[in-house]
Amino acid sequence: MDLDKSFVSGSIPLLVMKLLEDGDLYGYQMIEELRRRSDDTFHLKAGTLYPLLHGLEEKGFVTAYEQAAANGKSRRYYHLTDQGHAALREKEASWKTYARAVGQVLKGGACCAGA
Repeated sequence: MDLDKSFVSGSIPLLVMKLLEDGDLYGYQMIEELRRRSDDTFHLKAGTLYPLLHGLEEKGFVTAYEQAAANGKSRRYYHLTDQGHAALREKEASWKTYARAVGQVLKGGACCAGA
């Protein structure tokens, strides 16, 4: 079953920031790590990732820097800022509240769960 893209679109910034919480990554690493951590559910495309990263940079949530790779080419790494860590905590809390509410509705409502 394919995942409904409308479910995914709003959560991608949260997921990308969560990846960066563990350390700096370049774009392809983020794409592969998201695929791995989601058990091959999320297949993020570069055309989606890079505009998102630029938006996170503009908000001050991430910074970027260039670093040479083993093959001599330069890679652009992204780093979660202190402001980004704070935003991540807020987004995680919001997501948990949302997911809990959706779960309650799918179970018949808070009034009826376990009934």
